[in-house]
Amino acid sequence: MNRRKSVILLGVIFLLVGSLLPYEVLSAMRGTVMTRQGMVSSAHPLASLVGVNVLQRGGNAMDAAIAMAAVLNVTDPAMTGIGGDMFLLYYSAKDGKVTALNASGRAPAAATVERIRAMGHEKIPPFHGLAVSVPGALDGWALALERYGTMKLADLLEPAIHYAETGYPVYKTLLVYYQNNGRSLTQYPDSVRTYLVNGRFPRSGEMLVQKGLAASFRKLAAGGKDVFYRGELGEQVVRAVQGAGGLLTMKDLSDHRSDWVEPVSTTYRGYTVVEFPPNTQGVALLEQLNILEGYDVKALGANSAALIHLQVEAVKQSFADRDRYVTDPQRVAVPTKGLLSKAYAATLRARIHPDRAAPAATPGDPLPHNTTYFAVVDKEGNGVSFINSLRNPFGSGVTAGQTGILLQNRGQDFSLDPNHVNRIEPGKRTMHTLNPAMVLKDGKLYMVIGCAGAHQQTQAIQQVLVNHIDFGMGIQDAIEALRWGVVGRNLAVEARIPEPVRKALEAKGHKVVGAPPGAFGGCHAVVVDPVTGIRMGGAESRRDSIALGH
Repeated sequence: MNRRKSVILLGVIFLLVGSLLPYEVLSAMRGTVMTRQGMVSSAHPLASLVGVNVLQRGGNAMDAAIAMAAVLNVTDPAMTGIGGDMFLLYYSAKDGKVTALNASGRAPAAATVERIRAMGHEKIPPFHGLAVSVPGALDGWALALERYGTMKLADLLEPAIHYAETGYPVYKTLLVYYQNNGRSLTQYPDSVRTYLVNGRFPRSGEMLVQKGLAASFRKLAAGGKDVFYRGELGEQVVRAVQGAGGLLTMKDLSDHRSDWVEPVSTTYRGYTVVEFPPNTQGVALLEQLNILEGYDVKALGANSAALIHLQVEAVKQSFADRDRYVTDPQRVAVPTKGLLSKAYAATLRARIHPDRAAPAATPGDPLPHNTTYFAVVDKEGNGVSFINSLRNPFGSGVTAGQTGILLQNRGQDFSLDPNHVNRIEPGKRTMHTLNPAMVLKDGKLYMVIGCAGAHQQTQAIQQVLVNHIDFGMGIQDAIEALRWGVVGRNLAVEARIPEPVRKALEAKGHKVVGAPPGAFGGCHAVVVDPVTGIRMGGAESRRDSIALGH
């Protein structure tokens, strides 16, 4: 994001939210915002502004994260909300420890391979009630706030209630989601009433008002999460899901629990990269970095065909392992330790030919024989890496009655193959692409980072880390650098990648195709300088994102 765009965007923010407390916008160099106190980076300016406002009022990183999550539920409705799932990593500056919260939901108790196949399905239909598993996000918000926050949920929901009640202008990225993915909404009358304007998709700059969601947030502010998991909001969720052909019940909601789990990590060139464990794909990022650590990346040159080839092959191998092994570890033993060992990475590296693309990677043997992401660091040095998702843009397309709550379709990621590791079972969590990350240096928080974009997430984070750690790019430059992504058997590349690089990749056997910038994920990061303590925020220029500090 260049300086002119940053100034214009900040001017728009002042016009939109002049009623909020003023904040200090500190120095910006090529879009990298720098501050000595709190820093946030998110997918929408209003969410970033609210996060900074909470920090200014004395809230900590977790308080800001929950307020931002609620605002993004309103302003990024295609991507996120309490009808979805959430994962977070929390770094405590007091004890230098990272903890992980898994707030993903489980399959309904009635969901079995046999039952769904008997209904005539060979795969779980994505825009259908069967794709709706238990929404875990709200329980996660409440649990995280209870353990690490200092403010009340009711107070943190106030900005979201305001924007849902009064509306906000539809912006470029949201308009693209409507145009490309909005048809799922048109199947369900409550979704049409909530998210369309007079029966049509909203236009650019038109105000999107969500009074039903505002009313739901008021009920949550008054009654807490039980209104959703045991009360009237939950009843409307269940009615909507069952009306759309799904199996969710009130008992499924009331039985839900989020879990504090141990994060996983690896080292990369002197840094410790921390990820979320299975049932997420976080291990894929760590496996990619383990493979790449064995190469002289810097000598190959940033965004060279030689380097991109090795990065792509590392992605392909990690995805083959992910798809073979990653599922709910409470149901199936996932060989996480083996997947993340340096010795295993060496065996995978030996499979990679420097000049020839593998047509398809096969899983190794590690055994012994459209999502929103945002980052927050507060003045005390606590950090939150937070990701919340509906799975597809607009999720299942199902809205729960008049609540304004759009429901995810994460259940489509289950398999109906009874022999598959990720087969659907009652109360099971599916494999998730969501994976918040952090980087530590000498045991202290160095970076909070994550990326929206399903299978693109680990690939984009890997590219940003290589750009920053191996090539010394500033965090904003590392995010804005040329990007690519493995999509099935294709290698999608941005138009900015030079033609000679494309040709060299094709000569190695890669099937190179073009894709729009929005296809390459939405990354956000906050870096903490280990010497000065200065916070540096980077935001995804491919989307309507912004980093702000105070």
